[in-house]
Amino acid sequence: MTSRTYDAAGRRAAAAYNRRAVLDAGLELLLRDGYQATTIRAVAERAGVSPELIYKTFKNKQGLMKGVYDRAVAGDDLQVAVGARPEIAAIWALRDPGEKLLAYAAFVAGVMHRLGGLLAVLTEADPEIAELRATTDAERLTGVGAFVAHLAEQGVLRADLPVGRATDACWALTSPQLFAQLTGARGWPQDVYVGWLAGVLEASLTADC
Repeated sequence: MTSRTYDAAGRRAAAAYNRRAVLDAGLELLLRDGYQATTIRAVAERAGVSPELIYKTFKNKQGLMKGVYDRAVAGDDLQVAVGARPEIAAIWALRDPGEKLLAYAAFVAGVMHRLGGLLAVLTEADPEIAELRATTDAERLTGVGAFVAHLAEQGVLRADLPVGRATDACWALTSPQLFAQLTGARGWPQDVYVGWLAGVLEASLTADC
C-alpha cells in the first residue's frame, strides 16, 4: 500500500511538472511568435515532452492557449476557480463599500497585469482565438456578475440600477481592452488605474444619480 501511495504521488508530481513546463513553453512561444505561428510540436520541443502528452492534457492548441490564459488569471498553477480563492473571499468580507470596490479594482488590475502580452495575442484574427475570446469574455461576465450580486445582497448597489445593467457596466469597465488602452496606450501607472477604476465603479454602482 505504501509503495502504491508513493507511485501515485510520483505520477502526480511528474504530471504537475510536465504541465508547468508545457504552460511555460506555451506562454513563451505565444508571446514571441503569436498564436498562429505557435505549434504544438514547437511547444513540446521547448517543454521537453511529447506532442501526444500535450494533446492528452489540453486536447488542442486552443485548449493549451486557454490553459496559459487561466494560469495567468489565477497567478499560480493551482487548479482552483478564481471565485473560490482566498483573495476573493477577503474582498467579500470587507464591510466598507469604498474599501471593497478599491480592493476589487486592485484585484482586476492584478489579473490584467499578469495577462500582459497575452492580451495582444487574444486580438489576433484567428477563428480559434475568436472562439477563445468569447469563452473568456463569458467567464469574466460570470465573475463580474457574482461581484455585482454580492453588492446587491449587501445593500451597496444603487436601488434604481438593475443588477443586469450593473453587471454589464462593470464588465465593460473592467475589460482587458480598456486596461490596455489606459495603461499601455495612455501610459497610466497601475496604481492610477486602480484608483480611477474604484472611483468609477463607486460612482456608477453605488452613488445616487
